[in-house]
Amino acid sequence: MNVLSLTTNAADQIKKILSNAPNGVDSVLVGIDKSGCNGYSYKLDFAKASDLTSFDSVDIHGVKILIDPKATMFLLGSTMDYRTDKLSSRFVFDNPNEKGTCGCGESFNI
Repeated sequence: MNVLSLTTNAADQIKKILSNAPNGVDSVLVGIDKSGCNGYSYKLDFAKASDLTSFDSVDIHGVKILIDPKATMFLLGSTMDYRTDKLSSRFVFDNPNEKGTCGCGESFNI
């Protein structure tokens, strides 16, 4: 089982983002921060895979995702999606490890 799965919507959005990324950036780094009103929040950043060789990597739908080792146990079995509704467009994590989320959906607990 992959640490993280990716929907085609998320992969397509990441491809768009990476096409406008700074020079040398070839992947997205997924991590976890202690923050928010419920304990943890997801963190996305640009990355250069050759600089982060000790990180787990997932290649799905033509995109490379690097996973911060400190986030692996929080993300195991999760699916990253990109959803658009009337008010927003954002990356969403369907995480079987979550015990609860805050009302605004920005943070979670395990």
